[in-house]
Amino acid sequence: MPKKARTIPPKAAVTSPVDDGSGIRVMCVDDHAVLIEGLKAQFSLDPSIRCIAALPSAERLLGEVGRLKPGVVLLDIEMPGPDAFETADRLRHMHPQTRVIILSAHIRDGYIDAAYKCGAWGYFAKSDDLAAIVAGIREVVRGRAGTFVLGPKVKERCKPVAPAGPGVRPSLATRESATSRLDGRPVTPLSTLSVREVEVLRLIGKGLSRNQIAEQLSREVKTVDGHQKRIMRKLGVVTRADLMRLAIREGLAEA
Repeated sequence: MPKKARTIPPKAAVTSPVDDGSGIRVMCVDDHAVLIEGLKAQFSLDPSIRCIAALPSAERLLGEVGRLKPGVVLLDIEMPGPDAFETADRLRHMHPQTRVIILSAHIRDGYIDAAYKCGAWGYFAKSDDLAAIVAGIREVVRGRAGTFVLGPKVKERCKPVAPAGPGVRPSLATRESATSRLDGRPVTPLSTLSVREVEVLRLIGKGLSRNQIAEQLSREVKTVDGHQKRIMRKLGVVTRADLMRLAIREGLAEA
């Protein structure tokens, strides 16, 4: 589970990414050399975008951004060294003209939410087509404050909540989700859960039984069962075993 990023207000207006007249200046921060070379090759197809530097970790990132002044930083979140989300948050305050795009091998609700909270401008999967990543960089450069661009495979994870039928009053979760889409925040399945539901899911991930969860939360077993049913419905999960696997995958069981 990534370290919790501080909740921030909507992104303030910033200047356009730095452009020295030769195109969009991109810094790649990733310890996978093959991916970096692939991105460089993709950039070489278009003279208006180029990689000005590549770093194997975020350890020297803040200093290098200050020295080279890239317009965009492509940042992996699973590298040795400093926590990427905390680094992105510091970068946002120290160099607001630079826009960070998270690039990860994993599409996890917790990661997507943390990326938005730390001030990143987008989230892409490493398995996305390189051309789609380049298109995302362009969209981020064109975007205004509040922009949060999702890669094709991440968009599949952040599907919009289906609208309620005629005469049906939308639930609180649906209303919150609609608001999130309007203010730019990504809506993931996990983000639709209430605080209590996340806690129940976390305990399920730790392998606790219904009775043990009820005892730990000082609730009736039937109340816990009700939470579990709502969690399953919101996440599209049909068995308790699937819930446990999901909680482990999202890192909730480690909390």
